[in-house]
Amino acid sequence: MSADFKTLPAVPAGHLARLTNLMKDGRRKLLGLVGAPGAGKSTLALALQRAFPDVSQVVPMDGYHLANIELERLGRADRKGAPDTFDSAGYAALLQRLRQQRDDEIVYAPEFRREIEEPIAGSIPVFPQTKLVITEGNYLLLEDGPWANVAALLDEVWYVEIDDGLRTGRLAQRHELFGRSRQAALEWVAGTDEPNARLIATTRPRAHLIFHWDDANGGRLV
Repeated sequence: MSADFKTLPAVPAGHLARLTNLMKDGRRKLLGLVGAPGAGKSTLALALQRAFPDVSQVVPMDGYHLANIELERLGRADRKGAPDTFDSAGYAALLQRLRQQRDDEIVYAPEFRREIEEPIAGSIPVFPQTKLVITEGNYLLLEDGPWANVAALLDEVWYVEIDDGLRTGRLAQRHELFGRSRQAALEWVAGTDEPNARLIATTRPRAHLIFHWDDANGGRLV
């Protein structure tokens, strides 16, 4: 995930104040950002990192995508992005390490590179002085399998929500940008992204806060 801070929108002041209050005890906090594909989770994660530049790091869930060769072996390549196409146990184990990180330890996390559609191990260093770890992904509140261990490892989870038409339009454009034809992009959104989005929506009630970019009052608590 490249940090092009100049093009990022500003995060509403109420949300920043909420995080400042969360971190006031001086201990590391893990913030989860969850939402459907195309909701803007990565954008919000980077905007929060910009707001807390000296103490935060972004660690996306997407680094735990299974490699394409393994998806082919499992027969899941046509469903890439579904819950069972990630190493969910590995992701939960990383979060546990981040909660227990020693003062003399650097924890390395993987990063998903869209230009090659593969995860790259050891790409993101998390230093012991990092006070806010921002992790974002689709399935942070899922209650199936190893995903069920994730929510308890996070101090707060925000559900990122936007208009569905805008979200699916963004998704199609993203797929086209990374090589799919317009028709193939639309078919992938309808056949893969949207079934996942419906599943993710069922986890919304478990979030601490519903985030909308246009909500200047600090989000809606649930």
